[in-house]
Amino acid sequence: MKRLEEMSAVFQSSGVERHPPEPKSQTEGSKDSGGKEQPWEMVMDKKHFKLWRRPIAGTHLYQYRVFGTYTDVTPRQFFNVQLDTEYRKKWDALVIKLEVIERDVVSGSEVLHWVTHFPYPMYSRDYVYVRRYSVDQENNVMVLVSRAVEHPSVPESPEFVRVRSYESQMVIRPHKSFDENGFDYLLTYSDNPQTVFPRYCVSWMVSSGMPDFLEKLHTATLKAKNMEIKVKDYISSKPLEMGSEAKATSPSPERKGETSRSPPRIEYA
Repeated sequence: MKRLEEMSAVFQSSGVERHPPEPKSQTEGSKDSGGKEQPWEMVMDKKHFKLWRRPIAGTHLYQYRVFGTYTDVTPRQFFNVQLDTEYRKKWDALVIKLEVIERDVVSGSEVLHWVTHFPYPMYSRDYVYVRRYSVDQENNVMVLVSRAVEHPSVPESPEFVRVRSYESQMVIRPHKSFDENGFDYLLTYSDNPQTVFPRYCVSWMVSSGMPDFLEKLHTATLKAKNMEIKVKDYISSKPLEMGSEAKATSPSPERKGETSRSPPRIEYA
């Protein structure tokens, strides 16, 4: 529990939260009418995996928090596999589409369009979100943050249900270094999947789906390590630390030529 508290404090003080003011997010409503924080409820308690949830006031939704440990892969490998969109298309069978829409050439921040299968009989969901990451060499910690946004290049499609409320924050703290096996991670997550199912059904889907996704991510990391699958090293390739303000943007190579107008600036970088 001490490590969990330390990692939570690291996220609160991390530079990735230094972005311009935005509309109030759904997780800012995790307080009751008296302004008191809702308590976390334990949902799953395993040796190397603990899952909590707490209600988001005024909604039928929950915010989730996961604290986990892996000892057979390095933090760098785990971090890079999460960010490598091309590799994810191979190991995540739920992915229908995953592409970078826009990339900030200074900070490395990216806007992505992600379409994923949902359990039958629900329609597939699509997400447009910005992701930002920070690697603090001095304090030996990595932070990855994602949040739903709107983007003119990706209008809603009648084929999918657009998820407009989505937030994810992960802190990774190595046991030793970025390149030695062993680390703890803290994931805080919430989204509104736009379903008509009761709250307990949505909670069950998230509570069961999240551990499954994290285990698939872990397995993909192991596979990349053992089979020496080439995965992009985002730590080495990142232009600047996330604390720096972005001054330029460029469209993703996948979408060049689609439009002649200059891309909108990523205001979350």
